[in-house]
Order: sequence, then structure tokens, then C-alpha cells
Amino acid sequence: MVSRTTRIAIIGGGMGGLTAAIALTRIAGVRVTVFEQASRLGEVGAGVTVAPNAARVLDRLGVLEKIRAVGAVPDGHGVYLDAMGNMVTDAAWEDSARRYQNIGMYRPDLIDALAGEVDPDTVCLGHRLTSVEALDPGVRVAFENGVEEVFDAVIGADGIHSVVRRAVGQHPEPVYSGYIVYRGVVDASRLPGDWPMISQVWMGDSRHFMCYPLQQRKLFNFVAGIPSDRPLNGPWSGPAEVAELAAEFAGDGWDPRLHRFIEAIDQTFWWGLFDHEPLTNWSRGPITLLGDAAHTMLPHQGQGVNQAIEDSMALATFLAAADGVADIPEAFRRYTAVRMQRTAILQHGSRRAGAMFDAQYEFANLAKRDADIRVGRDFRRGAVFDYDAQKVAEQALTRFRKVQVA
Repeated sequence: MVSRTTRIAIIGGGMGGLTAAIALTRIAGVRVTVFEQASRLGEVGAGVTVAPNAARVLDRLGVLEKIRAVGAVPDGHGVYLDAMGNMVTDAAWEDSARRYQNIGMYRPDLIDALAGEVDPDTVCLGHRLTSVEALDPGVRVAFENGVEEVFDAVIGADGIHSVVRRAVGQHPEPVYSGYIVYRGVVDASRLPGDWPMISQVWMGDSRHFMCYPLQQRKLFNFVAGIPSDRPLNGPWSGPAEVAELAAEFAGDGWDPRLHRFIEAIDQTFWWGLFDHEPLTNWSRGPITLLGDAAHTMLPHQGQGVNQAIEDSMALATFLAAADGVADIPEAFRRYTAVRMQRTAILQHGSRRAGAMFDAQYEFANLAKRDADIRVGRDFRRGAVFDYDAQKVAEQALTRFRKVQVA
């Protein structure tokens, strides 16, 4: 098995990289070093949902209660609404056993909670990766600041523009969805006192608006998806005027309650929505990928961060079973084999969910759209929320061992 002398570099100190550091330390017992290009650990001030499938992982890593303490568990099921606020269906934001629920998290709070579980001496800030080179043995990483180090293995958690991914031989082109989103947070005190403490999604003609509570219900996150042909060959995000957002949902065709929410917004930013096609491989020797570096997906199923958390548990489980440093490439191959299919399904599912929310393509028939969303509710609970990343990895290990014996 790998040991405390095994040294693994994690490139990227975001939510996926930090969770991987926790999992690899606590499950696999290896020494990790996290390299982050920014001068401090942090995230843009918007929301993210920790879904039941990721909450299960965080519970086993011993950090779920800490996360719940700074997040917001909704009062009950969320709702999907049409543009005028009529109910389409509820959204079951829990697993089948009702043990784990969605937790609305302010992104900086989630980063802080995860970073608090990582030894600060193992985090190197201000390190922008420039190259990754496989040696025999080990992997050399080099940074813009002149630092070079050799590790037993490298994990790329460095996002959609991953440098590590190039070392794996994967060069996917980012795919623009044709949509931008306006994002931000609203102080809950600016909303009516009876505002529901649940997730709400308004779905209209080619656009949608979502909101849900964060930070012990002191804040509300919002995400508004809008079609856009603005050129995105420069920045993919930037500050925006609230009036731009308000104009997209103006008029009598939208729920007055949504207008009331938008009136409470005092600041917003825009992001272009990109993903990429599923990769054909995540690993090469002692180098592998995790999170957006491996499977960038659109946000419409809320699974981007959650899949990175699942990746972390699966990777730690396979590494814990590795027969020493020489067996790390095989552990990475097994991890890739197990994770690639699930994330590819969710990448495509996220595109489809966006088309449903915005009444695109075959979902232009609103009756069909609404029926599909109702059916998808139960599928989401069983196929997404009930998924146990650790159990699946352990079952795969058993199968791999039987094949070896045979």
C-alpha cells in the first residue's frame, strides 16, 4: 500500500483540490502538497449547492457538520415554476433515505470550511503551473515563479484551462453554450419576510432564473440564464449592470414575485457558460485529473463541484489499495475507468437540463418540457443523489482483483 512517505502534488486549491487533499490524507494516508496560483485561497462570492451525493462523501471525511453549520438547508423541496410562477413540479432535494439534503453554500464559506481541514503548511500559494513532466520514476512540476519539484504523482484539479490535462494528452476545445448567466447574492433582509426558504426556478421562453438560500439563510444566491451572442474571445466573465438583468425578465409575462426578487439585487456579474466534450482519457502514468479539469460541465444540474467531491473519494479509495508507489499508475487507471462514464452522463445531462429550463429544441413544446422535468425528478434522486462514490469504488476494486486472479 502507499504510505506516509508517498508524495502527491495537487494542482489547484479550489473546492475539488482541497477535498482531494482531505480525502488523500485521511483515506489513503499519503503526503499531499496543494499548489494554488492565486495569492490566497478564495472563491467568487456566489453560491453553490452541496448535493446529497457529495454530502455523503463529506460526511465520511468528517467535515459535513462543519459545512452544514455555515450553509443553509432548505425548508423542504424546491419548486420548478413556469414564467408566471405556476407550479410545474417540486424538486426532491434529498436522497431516497432522506439522510442527506441539498445544502446551499456561499462559495467563500465552503472554501474556508475545506481549507480549515487541510494542514496550512501543505498549501503553496502564488504557484502558477507552467509544465508537468513524467520522469522514471516520479513527476516534475515547474511553476512560473521558478520553483520546481518532483513528486511520486500529480493530480490536476486546475479547472477548464488545465495545464495538467495537456500532460495527459488531452486537448479539448471549450464549447460555448450560447448562454451567459448573471450571478450574485442578495441579502435576505431585502426580501419579503415570507420569502420561501427553498430553491425556486422560473422557466420561461429561452431563459430561466433560479434562487436559493445560503449562509444560515442570511443570503440568497441567484443565477439567471440568458441567451447571448456577445463575443467571448476575450474575458469569459465580468461585472454587469443590474438593469441589464432586470430587462431580460421585464414585462407582464414574468411572475411579479420574480420582479420583487430582482428589485432586491444591488450587484451582479456575468459568466459565459462553457463545457467540453467528455475526454477519452484522464490519466497517463502517475498523472491524473479531477473535477473541471477532467469533466467541465454546465451548471444546470448543479453537479460540477459535487462531481469533483465524488472524484476525490474514488481517487483516495483506489490509492489506498495501491501496492506501493509503483502501483499508482494502475490505481489512476482504475479511478479513470470508474469515473469517466458517470461524469460523461452528467455532462450531457447538464446540457439537456439547460435545454429544458429554457424551452429549447424538442422542449419548445412546454407540455413535453414540464412532463420531462417531472419524470426527471425521481431519476435525479435515484441516479444522482443516491450514488455512493466510495461504495462504487470499493465494488470496482473487488471486480478488478477477481480479474487479476483469473
